[in-house]
Amino acid sequence: MAYSLTFPHRHKTFELRLTDDSAIELYLDECLRKRREASDREPQYVWTNVELEWEEHHYIEVRFWASTGRLQITVNGEELLVREPWVAVTAS
Repeated sequence: MAYSLTFPHRHKTFELRLTDDSAIELYLDECLRKRREASDREPQYVWTNVELEWEEHHYIEVRFWASTGRLQITVNGEELLVREPWVAVTAS
């Protein structure tokens, strides 16, 4: 099952997707910026550096722990969003 979460930051729209093959993808304005394949290492991690205003850079980081379903999103090191759990964890 795929999951998606859309979140705004400043005047941009970001989307995080957990794909059917358990990869995580980070989109900015519907353009794929980063993809991380599923693995045994946690957290899965994607990031992008975006210039949103004149030479004002925003470092967007996403961490996802598949074992617990926890999601953390930060901007320039400051927490923007936490979901615990973001997705339902299934027993393996």
